[in-house]
Amino acid sequence: MSETEFDPKMLEALVCPVTQTTLSYDAEKRELVSKAAKMAFPVRNGIPIMLVDEARRLDL
Repeated sequence: MSETEFDPKMLEALVCPVTQTTLSYDAEKRELVSKAAKMAFPVRNGIPIMLVDEARRLDL
């Protein structure tokens, strides 16, 4: 794993900042997805950006 990849083990410690529910990782889009909040949080340089202002709204 390169230093710019997201470590999926981090999912054990991270929760959605809006709903406090679990997240899933979309490796293709490099996002952490919160189905409960219908939001996707970007992962940049292997670092999850857990700011609501940076999140993308999802049409689930």
